[in-house]
Amino acid sequence: MDDVVQDAFVKAYRAIPKFRGDSQFFTWLYRIATNTAKNHLVAKARKHTNPDIDVYEESASNEYTHLQEYENPENLLESRELELLIKETVQNLEPELRSAITLREHAGLSYEQIAQIMECPVGTVRSRIFRARASVSERIRDREKKN
Repeated sequence: MDDVVQDAFVKAYRAIPKFRGDSQFFTWLYRIATNTAKNHLVAKARKHTNPDIDVYEESASNEYTHLQEYENPENLLESRELELLIKETVQNLEPELRSAITLREHAGLSYEQIAQIMECPVGTVRSRIFRARASVSERIRDREKKN
């Protein structure tokens, strides 16, 4: 996580000349940090295979047996659909809920850190995260009922 934070600050430092002042500096910096964290998570998800391992070695390796069991096309499709459902649900949340859940789940911040960033009490942060998680859970349950 330290690498992501450092990367975000380096990007912000390099982009300072492009800051137009259309928004508050904090909002601008927060967006850079959020996008950097998202990009890091996407890149990390793509790296789960090692291109240096021969295909035959991979099938024999204990380290990759879980790939044979879980990464079949049906499971990959279901996983991708669930990921898209969660992303869509989070994107449609009220801005306060979306920010709280994103800072908690993607950035890994503590409730206290989120409260400082969002300038609200810790109890409010807990409530917002609870409501956001409840919305996501409800959408997943609805999806499972349809299937």
